[in-house]
Amino acid sequence: MQSAATPTPTPTPVSTLTPIGYQNSSCGYCHNKSGSFSYYASTTSLAPEFYQSLIDRGWRRSGSLLYKPDQRNSCCPQYTIRLDSQSFRASKDQRQALNRLNKHILGEKYSKEAARLYPLSRDKAKKRNTDFDLVERVHESERSELKTPPEPEHALQVTLEADSFTEEKYVLFENYQRLVHHEPPGRISKSGFKNFLCSSPIPRSETSFDGKERKLGSYHQCYRIDGKLVAIGVLDLLPQCVSAVYFMYHESVNEFSFGKIGALREITLAQEQGYKWWYAGFYIHNCVKMRYKGDYSPQYMLDSESYDWNLLDNELKNKLSEKKYVSLSREKTIGEVSADEMETEKKNDDGSDSDDDPPVLNPDTPLFSRNMPGILTKEQLLTEVDLDHVKLRIRGQEAQTRDLVSWDDGDVEDLASIKGIIGELVSAVGARVAEHMVVSFGG
Repeated sequence: MQSAATPTPTPTPVSTLTPIGYQNSSCGYCHNKSGSFSYYASTTSLAPEFYQSLIDRGWRRSGSLLYKPDQRNSCCPQYTIRLDSQSFRASKDQRQALNRLNKHILGEKYSKEAARLYPLSRDKAKKRNTDFDLVERVHESERSELKTPPEPEHALQVTLEADSFTEEKYVLFENYQRLVHHEPPGRISKSGFKNFLCSSPIPRSETSFDGKERKLGSYHQCYRIDGKLVAIGVLDLLPQCVSAVYFMYHESVNEFSFGKIGALREITLAQEQGYKWWYAGFYIHNCVKMRYKGDYSPQYMLDSESYDWNLLDNELKNKLSEKKYVSLSREKTIGEVSADEMETEKKNDDGSDSDDDPPVLNPDTPLFSRNMPGILTKEQLLTEVDLDHVKLRIRGQEAQTRDLVSWDDGDVEDLASIKGIIGELVSAVGARVAEHMVVSFGG
């Protein structure tokens, strides 16, 4: 008698990074032509666990491009924020948006007839009137959750689908970019949509959590009303969070505040499936269009230097309004220095570099010499990291840095050397993350 075959575990995907370097670019928020500074790398494969570690160190992805913003030197500092889904309480306008959509989907006729056919108990009716249950309200008008007869006025379906390209999705993307985002038609393309929002380097898989299956990887959360695709939330589902990549909706549902609907849906997903945290992307305090992210609470902001999480409350928001760059851990350190030194720090924090006089970008300056927050110093790089054993993939062949002929002759301060290039990447990702990456060159 043969024994049952043991299921083959899904192999952990290799996380590859190809260093690009420190660069400046035009700012998409204040339109400064050269005021946004970041360190960049590209990838062809990212394990969900690895990407979780990266975003918890201030990184973000745009398609297969990874970048870590330099908050101190950039015109519009970008801070990583996250929300505790278990502690979230919807505000009045957020509740109203969800109730308005549900009312539209169900219709007055269905609501009256269903109340007669399926009456709530007195306790449940009282609880519904006094307590707003986010999970219940989010699913309230979904076709699969409704008791029938009667039939609702519209059919709402929300599904998690592969982040693959389809014509249906592109039609929605084109409509959103052109009519809602006001992007010129000449800048909207299928290739741009594919590269930016489809075929993510984070593979999809399922894992068991608290006795139930939980998805990992990149997905499209698709919203359809009466069979028509009206909105998509592009999501990275990671071990400890639902990370929002992008959200788009059709102009025809503009009146239903689908931006709020999408956020509430994603927070509910984090709550229901045990991801706990909802990452809304970067928070840019001096950009009015981005401040809405702070309306969902409790939000926590990542300290760019200590990598601690601080509550994004009114006190922290006031600091962000007063100063160009804020790090609470740095302020604590500054509090221990002399008054003269503090005045110098304050002057720098207030942004002595104007939009017309951006920091000089010297391509030969190594990252650890740029005063960029959260980067390993040269001393840390040489003492805390085993640079000789960083994993490599060169034209498909596996190796380690010590195997390179020119490795010992290089210098971490020389960006023309392979040691300088890899040292800069390690400085940007940190010692622990570097242990799990494969630096890839030549495919």
